[in-house]
Amino acid sequence: MQTAESILFKEHTENQGAPVMSICHLYKSFEDNHVLTDFNLELFKGENIVVLGKSGSGKSVLIKCIIGLLRTDEGTIKVFGENIPDLNDEELDKIRTKIGFLFQSNALYDSMTVRQNLEFPLRRHWIKVSQQEVDAMVTNALNDVGLIHTIDMMPEELSGGMRKRIALARTLILKPEIILYDEPTTGLDPVTGREIIRLMVEIKKKYNTSSLIISHDMNCVRMASDRIVVLLDGICYANGDYEELINNQDPKVKQFFE
Repeated sequence: MQTAESILFKEHTENQGAPVMSICHLYKSFEDNHVLTDFNLELFKGENIVVLGKSGSGKSVLIKCIIGLLRTDEGTIKVFGENIPDLNDEELDKIRTKIGFLFQSNALYDSMTVRQNLEFPLRRHWIKVSQQEVDAMVTNALNDVGLIHTIDMMPEELSGGMRKRIALARTLILKPEIILYDEPTTGLDPVTGREIIRLMVEIKKKYNTSSLIISHDMNCVRMASDRIVVLLDGICYANGDYEELINNQDPKVKQFFE
């Protein structure tokens, strides 16, 4: 296991190839608030990384930088070989079709049925498919989350856990290669939270997706992670699998597992 000042993560030896995402020497500040300071991370195909950090440590800022919602101060964020800070709006829109997002708010459109909510990303990105293909994609995505029976329901008719699963189905509609989860179990009861976590793991196994997961839910950390990154003082302070970090004696790491 490595600590912050060493820039590189431990090598992956199991033929992982080039990373699908590579973040190098990333800096982001808001005036005197230095949020990310020489942050480094590599995400590989079929890998789930959970980012642990205190409130205000820069976890959400990191995700916003990855998808181009925030401009970085320095550093590179290469996704499928493309450096996100260098892309224009059209290029960003294209690469975002390969990246799925599941944010805390779920952000379903209340005026749309479940079917229409799932169709929306296809319309927004001008995906050229027939209505028959759209219907099949919607059906498959809802089957993936076990909610095909909700297809003509309105969001107000759904429980919080169902809304979260529908939001995940909408994320899956474009068959993303990378999924970004921002506190996916926030606001859910423990049982529903574990259902969402199991669903995240099943999706990774089925589609071999890569995921970056922001979470303080230790069930999520334990069940969904292949690797854990501790974001502290703007840097990757430590990284390793769950067993490595839970047995780490560094007080700054131990505080997250006590």
